[in-house]
Amino acid sequence: MHSYDEPVYLISIVASMLNIHPQTLRQYERDGLIKPSRTQGRMRLYSQRDIDRMKMILRLSRELGVNIAGIDIILRLKEQMEEMEKEIERLKDELRSVNRLGSVPKSKAVVKKSRCDIIIFDDKD
Repeated sequence: MHSYDEPVYLISIVASMLNIHPQTLRQYERDGLIKPSRTQGRMRLYSQRDIDRMKMILRLSRELGVNIAGIDIILRLKEQMEEMEKEIERLKDELRSVNRLGSVPKSKAVVKKSRCDIIIFDDKD
């Protein structure tokens, strides 16, 4: 079993899996929508993550009628959201750690509950 990010699939296999022409994959690569890995012999290799990204691209294009520029914007926003979600989780972990320790030198963490959690770090001390 390969990891999600391990590039193992050749372009012909991916094209067959997705029922598209290999040229479509090459065009999406030229458009910057996908970036397969390359072997030393310059052969394209795709990971399962790449395949899932292609599935999303094809769905946006075929089912929703989004053009290439729109797909690019959507994918960038999706990546930004994923990064923000990771940062939020990191901050929540940090807050849990602060709350377990009781206090942090030179800063205090305060959580105010409402519809969402608000974390305020006060470095005035």
